[in-house]
Amino acid sequence: MTIDAKTFLTAIFDAAVAAADPERTIRDHLPARPKGRTIVIGAGKGSAQMAAAFEKAWDGPLEGLVVTRYGYAAPCERVEVIEAAHPVPDAAGLEASRRLLETVSGLSEDDLVVALISGGGSALLPAPAEGLTLADEIAVNEALLASGAPIAAMNTIRKHVSRIKGGRLAAAAHPARVVSLVVSDIPGDNPALVASGPTIADIGSRADALGFVAAYGMKLPDAVMAHLNSPAADAPAVDDPRLARNLDQVIASAGVSLEAAAAEAKRQGIEAVILSDSMEGEAREVGGVHAAIVREIVGRDRPFRKPVLLLSGGETTVTLKAKGKGGRNSELLLAFAIGIAGLDGISALAADTDGIDGSEDNAGAFADGTTVARMRAAGVDAKAMLAGNNAWTAFNAIGDLFVPGPTGTNVNDLRAMLIR
Repeated sequence: MTIDAKTFLTAIFDAAVAAADPERTIRDHLPARPKGRTIVIGAGKGSAQMAAAFEKAWDGPLEGLVVTRYGYAAPCERVEVIEAAHPVPDAAGLEASRRLLETVSGLSEDDLVVALISGGGSALLPAPAEGLTLADEIAVNEALLASGAPIAAMNTIRKHVSRIKGGRLAAAAHPARVVSLVVSDIPGDNPALVASGPTIADIGSRADALGFVAAYGMKLPDAVMAHLNSPAADAPAVDDPRLARNLDQVIASAGVSLEAAAAEAKRQGIEAVILSDSMEGEAREVGGVHAAIVREIVGRDRPFRKPVLLLSGGETTVTLKAKGKGGRNSELLLAFAIGIAGLDGISALAADTDGIDGSEDNAGAFADGTTVARMRAAGVDAKAMLAGNNAWTAFNAIGDLFVPGPTGTNVNDLRAMLIR
């Protein structure tokens, strides 16, 4: 059977994204109508699409406000959509946080707050704790992004320097009931870590946050460190009585999307294997491990026999060593391409399911056994590009960037490796 690799891999990506489509997932998780008002709030790269889907599915009056990344808005009739910056917060996000806190104030126990939360909400909800500034929160975010720390560690720190994260937005809505519908981009699918859990408390403590700062050698502003060393930084506990009536549900996740991707591969006649839906670690190292598994299959038909599609998900990290262009998916794939250089019958895609990898307009990239040679012919040294965190430039030089545009959801990264 002849398969066009890019067409096949794009279909795999599309199947994974479709499984996390807000219209499908929200319809199956609607809460009961309240006696009082229904207030919709939200934050994340998929929050506007989630709000539009909720409007369509909800049988009753509602109002509300969500914040999403610039360029990610969707048309809503009753829910206001605000756009702000990601991954580095800006003043628009600061205003969105203020307005969200205002939106949930003064509610009664008969009211319902529906929180639509997806990945990216951490950066979109800057709300510096008392005594800190937006510049302090931006400095924290930049230090986190450059640290190589896993997302769980980053979000534990974020929620302890905020007035809105770590369950504080839900506490502000008390005595109203808060139902959080969460699209998880977190390995392990802990809903309290998605977007740093503005409506969900977590067991992660201020001591944990300080431990992560030390473990990853982060240099944070003096005012931030003073705050983290103060009891004022403590977030609501999981047993906080203000949160007792609340409910949180993960309505889409990497695991479900990988199963859908595997089903699409089988529909097209290719057996699929899911390695894991929660891989973490340095992107280039994870890329190297994937390459080693593929080489074993190519050379020895183990641990899986050809033809096969390998799938994995999760969220890797990049420890910045230079100021190149790229993102974790393109960096992972460049390391993978170096590891399988010269081998025939391999095609791969690594992409973020939200449609954006890093700060550029691509979700990720394609690679095969000829990638490194084609880069060399285009005047690009693949290893030098990897060393300089410049994977976007490398793949752009050979026309192998993957640019689907914003998808309206976010269930973390997808790696698909076809071995024929």
